[in-house]
Amino acid sequence: MSADLKRRRMLAASAAALATLAFDVGAQAWPSRPIRMICPFPPGGLTDLYTRAIADHLQQVLGQPVLVENRPGAGGLIGNDSVAKAAPDGYTFLVTIQTTLVQGQVLYKKLPYNPETDFTWISALGAGHLPFAVPASLPVRSFREFVEYAKTNRTSMGTYAAGSFPHMIAGQLNKLYGTKIEAVHYRGETPMWIDVAGGQIQGAIGSVAGVLPHVQKGSVRVVAVPTNVRSPKLPEVPEVPTFIEQGFTDPVFALRGWIGLFGPAKLPREIVERVSRLTIEAGESARLKQIYDQFGIAERPTTPEEFLRLYRTDGPQWIAITRELGITLD
Repeated sequence: MSADLKRRRMLAASAAALATLAFDVGAQAWPSRPIRMICPFPPGGLTDLYTRAIADHLQQVLGQPVLVENRPGAGGLIGNDSVAKAAPDGYTFLVTIQTTLVQGQVLYKKLPYNPETDFTWISALGAGHLPFAVPASLPVRSFREFVEYAKTNRTSMGTYAAGSFPHMIAGQLNKLYGTKIEAVHYRGETPMWIDVAGGQIQGAIGSVAGVLPHVQKGSVRVVAVPTNVRSPKLPEVPEVPTFIEQGFTDPVFALRGWIGLFGPAKLPREIVERVSRLTIEAGESARLKQIYDQFGIAERPTTPEEFLRLYRTDGPQWIAITRELGITLD
């Protein structure tokens, strides 16, 4: 081997060692400046509350400011895309709903990012039960009775977003039972539940926290909840039965949504593991326990591996049902 070749190999090895050392030092020093957490929806909803609670815990533990930025627009795509294109240095994170990354693969002809390759999946956060409720004035006391009502009456159903779980429920009912339910999309739950209470629309699906004040006033009646487990947060006795218990066994009625914490793709593993641990730790904080109680959420933050397993298991079902119903947003 020539002396020149030996010298070049030695220089290359030294450069690689220096790069490794620089990375190790950088990882140990993280974070050395403020961190941003992007929420692609307006303040006030569950996604925003999660973002702020996790940011607060990270800030307390890491000793650096963790700034929440609400970047709503285009159904969450704008905020998501800003994180997909951010540097993978541990200073930009995203908290977003499942619809924007899973159903979005079908809802839009082309997303500005690839959900599987442009993000680092860190932790899934429970979305809780999403009760189905009707105006108390409507002569309906079960989901079966609602479907029968919709077969012979003009019926509108509120959703909190186009392409969301309630939008899919409305589409599936129309397909399976010959109803012609119109899905009415609201920007936020507050106006939606006001319209249900006033009888302007005949049903809606949203959070326990959103519907509960109207249930307590007696203006709204909850008649069903999704998944396989009843909600302990609803005051009816006995507790409100699930769709499945009422005979609606199509897969869409059992699906559970989630909210997720993400970073850009290629985020260093050390940072992923640390943020995951801190998020799981935050799940035991008083602030997040209050959110769980308010929204009737039983699930706790997951590890990255558990999050990806959830996506691999439920994601294909969400995508298949969305495609089957032909729901698109562009």
